[in-house]
Amino acid sequence: RQASRDALGLTPVLPFRGADLWTAWELTWLDPSGKPKVAAASIRLPADSPNIIESKSLKLYLNSFAMLEIEEAELVARITGDLTAAAAAAVEVTLFNEARVASLPGDSLDLLDVSCNAYSVDPELLSADAADWTSATLHTGLLRSLCPVTSQPDFGSLMIRYEGPRIDPASLLRYVVSYREHQDFHEACVERIFTDIKARCAPGKLTVYARYQRRGGLDINPFRSDFETVPDNARLWCQ
Repeated sequence: RQASRDALGLTPVLPFRGADLWTAWELTWLDPSGKPKVAAASIRLPADSPNIIESKSLKLYLNSFAMLEIEEAELVARITGDLTAAAAAAVEVTLFNEARVASLPGDSLDLLDVSCNAYSVDPELLSADAADWTSATLHTGLLRSLCPVTSQPDFGSLMIRYEGPRIDPASLLRYVVSYREHQDFHEACVERIFTDIKARCAPGKLTVYARYQRRGGLDINPFRSDFETVPDNARLWCQ
């Protein structure tokens, strides 16, 4: 993680807490009788882990269980141990067979009548009114960035909750849209958004939470906050 954080001027003492919430929707294996089993795996990777896990490698790793006869509890323990070793921090893994659909809280930015012409990240688009202190929760489904490995698009929904100078909603939407041609991993994008809002708008409290659409059966959902705890890993309708 530190390479991308160096670019943001982040030291090992981070200005946020959080986790990366992964969902692996295509997990399958064989039980000891040879009968196929299927489930989805919820994976929680702490934000202060030294390493992230590259998504394609995780997909290949999980696919390697497809023809293995193994008890479910042993499977969970093995995946947990392997991912913990890769991340160099304690990773939590649970399996589930049903998922509730959630919505991001707060007011949507997507109905604003806004003209956009910046498609490379530009924090100077952000503005806030220091004379108007407020608490707000805002969200948008218009986040798009590019994978730094394949240049394929990653689509996401973004929630921002803050307490501090009122952030101009139009400026925030323009800023989010400016990620449209930005190449970076999901986790680094969220940390850049957090850092830019802190620097430009000076909120006293800030949460940034992105839920990306799945690609290759995996979705990655980074959560960063300086005052809230990590939420449940509940999918959005578009995931």
